[in-house]
Amino acid sequence: MESRELNVAEARFDWDELGSSAANLSLFADRRIMELRLPTGKPGKEGGEAIVALIERTGSDLLLIVSTPRLDKSASSAAWVKSMDSHGAIVQVWPVGAAELPRWIAERMRRIGLAPDREAIQLLADRVEGNLLAAQQEIDKLRLLRGEGRITTADIEQAVADSSRFDVYKLVDAAVAGDAARAVRILGAVRVEGMEPVIVVWALSRELRTLAQLADHVKRGANLSSALQKAGVWRNREGLIRSCISRHRPADFYRLLKLARLADAAAKGQSGGDPWSLATDIVVGLSRGMQNAA
Repeated sequence: MESRELNVAEARFDWDELGSSAANLSLFADRRIMELRLPTGKPGKEGGEAIVALIERTGSDLLLIVSTPRLDKSASSAAWVKSMDSHGAIVQVWPVGAAELPRWIAERMRRIGLAPDREAIQLLADRVEGNLLAAQQEIDKLRLLRGEGRITTADIEQAVADSSRFDVYKLVDAAVAGDAARAVRILGAVRVEGMEPVIVVWALSRELRTLAQLADHVKRGANLSSALQKAGVWRNREGLIRSCISRHRPADFYRLLKLARLADAAAKGQSGGDPWSLATDIVVGLSRGMQNAA
């Protein structure tokens, strides 16, 4: 029997507690899996030392999994990374972006004898919204229903259900990126899928607080690059954040935060109003800027 423990090393993370948890034996599990997520990829001196100590404890009864965003050159040479490489394995997984997805789909379709045309590939890519598991499932389904040979958009329309899998993080990124149409579409999808509005409002509020703080730093003349680093913004999102801040005034984020508080109260039944309608106003305001949204 296995037990699994997840730890996310955010600000003020207790590294001593992580070590103590690893030392405690489970009475019911033969093997423990400890997963440690490092949102910034840089645990600091104390965290690095704690990870090295934890690696030395691993064995047949304890498996350690550390996940990070892409590590830069300095982070890759850290002692804890070298320790992981010597005691275990480092696996680099590169995300498949929107631009690469059609090629990814085409390659996997051709491997199993399907010959899709360009329009069919693009249609499937649009439908799965970047979800590689959904894409592979639909490819396998096409092979079973159609057999080998040519695949057209008509085949896709007939055989493939809309397998888009939206989540709250894609919703936030679409709004921050300024894509109001996509953000509203994702909001409608997560609502249909049964997601609680309080979760959506929580994710939007968290992003708005970060944006408000960053916009304040810029207004005071601070360097945005250092502010992004201090805020723990992942490098692959820095462009989105910069673009969002450039089309807003700092006061806009605080107005949206007020809407978020109303939406949160409505979602929890503490006040009147429709949380989904308020969430739509937030998403559109964040996407377009408050003046354009009005």
